[in-house]
Amino acid sequence: MEYLDRGVVAVKTDDQNVFVSWRLLADDSKDISFNIYKDSVKLNEEPITECTCFVDTTNGKGGYVVKPISSNNKLAVSEKVEVWENAYLEIPIQKPEAGISPDGKNYEYKANDASVGDLDGDGQYEIVLKWDPSNSKDNSHHGYTGNVFLDAYEFNGEQLWRIDLGKNIRAGAHYTQFIVYDLDGDGLAEVACKTADGTMDGKGKIIGDPNTDHRNDKGRILKGPEFLTIFSGKTGEALETTNYLPSRHPSKENPEPEDLNKIWGDSYGNRIDRFLAGVGYFDGKTPSLIMTRGYYTRSVLVAWDWKNGKLTKRWIFDSNENAYSNYAGQGNHQLSIADVDQDGKDEVIFGSMTVDDDGSGLYNSGLGHGDAMHVSDLVPGRDGLEIWTAQEDRNKYRGKGLWLRDAKTGDTLWGVPANGDVGRGLSANIDPNFPGSEMWGAVGGIFSAEGKEISKRRLPMNFAIWWDGDLQRELLDGNIIYKWDYKESKVEELLRAEGSLSNNWTKATPALSADILGDWREEVIFRAEDSNSLRLYSTNIPTSYHFITLMHNPQYRVSVAWQNVSYNQPPHPSFYIGEDMEEPEDPNIEIIKGL
Repeated sequence: MEYLDRGVVAVKTDDQNVFVSWRLLADDSKDISFNIYKDSVKLNEEPITECTCFVDTTNGKGGYVVKPISSNNKLAVSEKVEVWENAYLEIPIQKPEAGISPDGKNYEYKANDASVGDLDGDGQYEIVLKWDPSNSKDNSHHGYTGNVFLDAYEFNGEQLWRIDLGKNIRAGAHYTQFIVYDLDGDGLAEVACKTADGTMDGKGKIIGDPNTDHRNDKGRILKGPEFLTIFSGKTGEALETTNYLPSRHPSKENPEPEDLNKIWGDSYGNRIDRFLAGVGYFDGKTPSLIMTRGYYTRSVLVAWDWKNGKLTKRWIFDSNENAYSNYAGQGNHQLSIADVDQDGKDEVIFGSMTVDDDGSGLYNSGLGHGDAMHVSDLVPGRDGLEIWTAQEDRNKYRGKGLWLRDAKTGDTLWGVPANGDVGRGLSANIDPNFPGSEMWGAVGGIFSAEGKEISKRRLPMNFAIWWDGDLQRELLDGNIIYKWDYKESKVEELLRAEGSLSNNWTKATPALSADILGDWREEVIFRAEDSNSLRLYSTNIPTSYHFITLMHNPQYRVSVAWQNVSYNQPPHPSFYIGEDMEEPEDPNIEIIKGL
């Protein structure tokens, strides 16, 4: 896993004290403790051992430093941090200029999905942000779109580079899936995404033919070469470009509509341009990139390795192969990656089907396409992981619109009856009175991990976030964080991010939510209303619990990497968090330090 510094953050509390928190790292010793200093004055009387946060009540301005203490190692003192001026960190960003599409319509840009990675090897995260034009399209709709841009920023707003994907990459939630991850283990994160003729890298170099326009009169892009490019996270330079797999047609660069219909199920570019992406440790040691195409009909997943400046194919899974023909149409609008069979190697949970670490089909549940999925140890009383999904058509899916499944076998455990499309579902531990995580969706009420309906209430179901001081998870919907009051059966607002907006229409998802800074609780990044800045919110609520940063849990870290993909979903670790939890095993993780 990546080398990280202490990630110290200082935020004002509601009573104008200062809440300071920092990371516990996977390679910290068991006896580690911490001292807190403000401008060289130690604030704590005794070394801090039971948590990774501290409330400074001394008033007065000053910068904060965290000093770790260990009997085994001499550890680095953290960098000095100042208190945020607001309840959030304002990160200035550079909005692209508005444009006019070929049909004469004006469009402008809004900040959209984001990811984080250590782009320069200093142990601190940088942000990679996707810009979404106002004329971006769902695959089912015709029309021209503006270009898609990827920007890299330091947390102080310094822009590191901009990648212009060009006119031959269509804009929309299902088209541009970008992965930010250290794929070769050199301590510097790369950026990977689909590119085309006219893509300009962060150094101003053009990929392919800069003059060719492959758009048809409906704004669709159904011909021309398609590429996969690995970019340097540090400079935005294109390091290597290869053909995107699978191609639209196995032997034709410019297939006819009837060719596309035969292979993908329609002729106009809906099913063919459904892309997903992710990262998995398929050998149990090193990360591989996953790029996919299709899920309503044919589904193809390709694993790539990036080593020594070369991009090589590890394996390819194709539902068109005879052995996997019944896997067609089993994909979701997102994927998850986890070690479902507990062999130390990752699998790809691709909706109702799961692909093994070697690219073979592990199983097919046969439940078909779904809109939401959550994979974790949702039922800690059972061995292994579970999968909670929201399905589309109950007539196809055995009369149930929400399903809990065994992640290793795909066997269904219990479900919730539904009529028609169930477009939402969420799982999180929100009630300590019941073991394991609770589950709910767009039908029914709140269910325990054992399938018992414990409330008739319909809760927010877009995102989950660890925010306050207990071990229950909170609910993130739009620009509001809610707490489920299980005693009074109602939701309570913990944070309303005034002046900030969520993304992706009714999905109402943040730019990113993850354990980005501070202790194990999660941060959330929204766009400001005018998209001239991002706003990073971090909790100011003390907690008596401490965990190794969630970013050093491999499943959680790769979940953050694929969070921006299609219908964004919150990240989940491989272990359960709750009052009834068992202590997680010490992670056997090699920390990769930057150059």
